[in-house]
Amino acid sequence: MYQGVIKFWFTEIDASLWWQKDKAFDSEILQRFGALHKQARAGELYEWRDTAAGSLAEVIILDQFSRNIYRDRPEAFASDPQALTLAQFAIARRFDAELPPTQRSFLYLPFMHSESAVIHGQAVRLYESLGNETYLDFELRHKAIIDRFGRYPHRNAILGRKSTAEEAEFLTQPNSGF
Repeated sequence: MYQGVIKFWFTEIDASLWWQKDKAFDSEILQRFGALHKQARAGELYEWRDTAAGSLAEVIILDQFSRNIYRDRPEAFASDPQALTLAQFAIARRFDAELPPTQRSFLYLPFMHSESAVIHGQAVRLYESLGNETYLDFELRHKAIIDRFGRYPHRNAILGRKSTAEEAEFLTQPNSGF
């Protein structure tokens, strides 16, 4: 079953959809993978964790599909701690070494999405090991925001957090949100 997630994410769709806001794409993910997302959030896909691809698929569901299914709602980020824990578990089992670089980058995304400076220290090392300057640059840009604010200001409105004056000013700048 996890093979369907991997095939969809890395073969069936155009990679440009990974980084775009697209209502039709969000709806497709909900329709095709909404039930699996609920199972993942409930911890019911634990058997997938026996393989690198299965672990990656569960991380994609919790990290990426959450952002599509719940776009602009607090639930978009609710599974982040679970996705991070699963990614850490997979890396501890050295599953990342079994994945091609593009797939490995998605296993590392929960580190980039974290609002923890400690976790971003790990993320930098992971993305350095990947050897892709583009991915590393994105991580360094994310880390700079966490180092400066201790959180992602672009999430504040969605999560009902009050922005500081410095965060509000930052949000007026180009490329302040991801």
